[in-house]
Amino acid sequence: MPSRGRHQSTSKECRVLIRRIEAMDGVVGVIIGYSYGGKSLARSSRTGAIRIQRTVAGGLKAVTQSAKGLQELFIRTEPGKEAEIAAGVLELG
Repeated sequence: MPSRGRHQSTSKECRVLIRRIEAMDGVVGVIIGYSYGGKSLARSSRTGAIRIQRTVAGGLKAVTQSAKGLQELFIRTEPGKEAEIAAGVLELG
């Protein structure tokens, strides 16, 4: 499933991360959300770093560090696979 959302442009490192997440077992797709320029996950965060914010109905809410700020992501998952996918995503980022 292609990435969809309000803002589909993101940095190269984030696009690579999104493709790796989409290839995980149990992931239905990744939806790219809003982008916040000038924001950061933390001082030591590099481009492509990811943080899972919370589990919601249908998947996981996450943010990734892009070259220009933060990029929201919604990771659609198969029911019951949220915890497994969250652990796998943290290993990627």
